[in-house]
Amino acid sequence: MSAPLPTANAEADAVPEVRRRPALSPSRASDFKQCPLLYRFRAVDKLPETPTKAQLRGTLVHSVLEKLFALPQAERQRDRAQELLGPAWTDMSEQLRPEWMRLFGEDQGDVDAWLRSAGKLVDAYFQLEDPTRLEPEACELHVETELGSGVLLRGYIDRLDVAPTGEIRVVDYKTGAAPREIGEAKALFQMKFYAVVLWRLRGVVPRQLKLMYLTDGQSLAYAPDEPELRRFERTLEAIWQAILKAGKTGDFRPNPSKLCGWCDHQAHCPSFGGTPPEYPGWPEPDPGEETPLDRAD
Repeated sequence: MSAPLPTANAEADAVPEVRRRPALSPSRASDFKQCPLLYRFRAVDKLPETPTKAQLRGTLVHSVLEKLFALPQAERQRDRAQELLGPAWTDMSEQLRPEWMRLFGEDQGDVDAWLRSAGKLVDAYFQLEDPTRLEPEACELHVETELGSGVLLRGYIDRLDVAPTGEIRVVDYKTGAAPREIGEAKALFQMKFYAVVLWRLRGVVPRQLKLMYLTDGQSLAYAPDEPELRRFERTLEAIWQAILKAGKTGDFRPNPSKLCGWCDHQAHCPSFGGTPPEYPGWPEPDPGEETPLDRAD
C-alpha cells in the first residue's frame, strides 16, 4: 500500500515517531543530482510544498490502478475501473490538507471536470494492456536493501510482474506525456534504481523496466544487464557519499537551471535573492522516504 498522505488532523493523529536510518530513494537522489539545495529543502528542512492538481490527479490514478489489480482478474474491466474513481477520490480527499483542497475552488464543477480528466487517464491505461491477462506479484511494493558499501536504498514500485519462469518486470505508471531526452533520463534513473534494489534482494536482474505514459498512450521498455547495474550501483554510492559530505557541514549548493521555474522554494534560494533557513543538522528520522506525490509523476 502507498504511504498515507498528510492528514488534516495530523496533530490529533500523531503517534510516537519511529526513527529510521537515513536512506536514498529515487526521488531524493534525483533531487540531489538536479540541485543539492533542493535536496536539503525537501529532505533536511522538510519545507512545505503545495502539490499541483496534476500531481494530485496522478496520486488518484495510481490509487485506482492499485485497487483495480486487487480485484479478481475477470473484473478488471474499464467500466469497473471508472467505478473505483469516485470512492478512491473520497478516501483521498479525506486525507488532504485543507489548503490543498482550495486548489479546486468553491465550484463543484471544477472537481467534476478534474475527476473526468483522471478518468481519461484510467481509460488510457486500457489502451496499453489488458489487466485481465495479468496477475502481478505486487502493487505499490515497498522495497529496501543495503548495499555492501552501507548505502541503504528504499522506494516504492508501482507494479511488479513475475513470470512463472522467474523473469521480473518492473512497471511504472506516469500520468504525464512521454518526456523528451532529459525527462526520459530521469525516468530511467528511477527504474534502474529499482532494478538495482531487486537485483540485490532477489539475485535476479529484471528482464524489463517498463514505463507507461497515460497522457499520450505510449510505453517505454528497457532491458538492463548486470554490468550496467553494477555501474549504476557505483553511481548511487557516489551520490550518497556526496550527500553525506554536504550533510556534515550543511553545504548544499544551489544549481540554477530551467527547472527552477517549477520550484516552490525560490524565496529561500540564494540564486533568487532568498536566504535558506538555519541548517538544522543531518536529519533523523529518515530523509529518504518517498511520498505518494513523489511517485505520481
